[in-house]
Amino acid sequence: MRLTMIGTGYVGLVSGACFSEFGHHVVCVDVNPKIVERLQAGEIPIYEPGLDRLVARNVEAGRLRFTTDLDEAVADADAVFIAVGTPSRRGDGHADLSFVYAAAEQVARAAPSPCLIVNKSTVPVGTGREVEAIVRRTAPEKAISVASNPEFLREGSAIKDFMHPDRVVCGVADEHAERILRGIYRPLSLRDVKIQFAERETAEVIKYAANAFLAVKISYINEMADLCEQVGANVQEVAKGIGLDNRIGPKFLHPGPGYGGSCFPKDTLALLRTSEEAGTPLKIVQATVDVNNARKRAMADRVVKALGGNAKGKRVAALGLAFKPNTDDMRDSPSLDILAALIEAGATVVAHDPAAMKAAAPLLPAVEMAGSAYDALAGADAAVLITEWNEYRALDLQKVKSAMASPVFVDLRNVYPPEDMRSAGFTYSSIGRS
Repeated sequence: MRLTMIGTGYVGLVSGACFSEFGHHVVCVDVNPKIVERLQAGEIPIYEPGLDRLVARNVEAGRLRFTTDLDEAVADADAVFIAVGTPSRRGDGHADLSFVYAAAEQVARAAPSPCLIVNKSTVPVGTGREVEAIVRRTAPEKAISVASNPEFLREGSAIKDFMHPDRVVCGVADEHAERILRGIYRPLSLRDVKIQFAERETAEVIKYAANAFLAVKISYINEMADLCEQVGANVQEVAKGIGLDNRIGPKFLHPGPGYGGSCFPKDTLALLRTSEEAGTPLKIVQATVDVNNARKRAMADRVVKALGGNAKGKRVAALGLAFKPNTDDMRDSPSLDILAALIEAGATVVAHDPAAMKAAAPLLPAVEMAGSAYDALAGADAAVLITEWNEYRALDLQKVKSAMASPVFVDLRNVYPPEDMRSAGFTYSSIGRS
């Protein structure tokens, strides 16, 4: 099939490349000519393992290309996917749908008849109806269907998630939309991947409900970690014990500094605003958001406590800036709140991250960026491990201790066994482990 992807951000670029790997002919459109020029030159503007090779292979095969010309890109498309950003609006937390609606209007003008417009952006329930209304107003003479196809991609493993998903969710309102989407995802259905077809509104709710549930698990285990510290239990063993129950499962039961990234923070807020408008408060989701917001500040307080209660004039080495490993995404990363609070408390912060320092620098102008983890640790009064990159899992502890002015190590990801750190001579603190 001939597919067009509007937006070359994380979702659009990964999805477009993976669709082309299925054998479809894909055109990715972006309004920013600099981004398109970089992609045409073979440069990938986001950090995602394996994406550069996937893009290069399909560009060479003639199945994937990039352009700024939306009209030309959709002129003969079987389906047009809208994958533009839906950031939280300042002030009210609602998802900003202006980019989605603008794209829908422009696509409606240029699309052939028949055609399918698919919302792949994360959008609140009812967005599909509004996009359909825009299409009808803009091009009433055309047979254009509108569907919802939310993404469930984890940064750092997005290609695997797309090519080997747990499920694919499609919200449709007519037979044409279902037929086209079945054809697009046929390579997955041949591998017995579950393709769930539902109403558009149901598909839209599924996306937010899934992300909110995972966020609930994170805030829940973080609160359990606090309890474990007070009563002398080990939260990692608690997580293992409850995760072995197949009704609960082990995923997202890893205590830490709170969730961040492009999805959970904005999606939980958008879901709360939708629930308020519908008159059905989601108290569990609201508590999850509140716990997560407080969590980040509490992590900074842990570092100050490890410094003896006073961070003024102290040098802190921060290991990891991105919200998770294998990405350079700084959106709502816990490091932003933690390091800002440490600087406010009077500390000097030197940080290292294998991929995110370029993205982090303008967001943390007072933080010095180091060339390596050991450079960041040199002369530090305390170290705080924020993001569990693999290279931080195997640090030479004696080299670390020798480099630091004081062997104080705050491990917010429970990477190291406490007994190993104590035997190496560190004053060590972690999450939920006495």
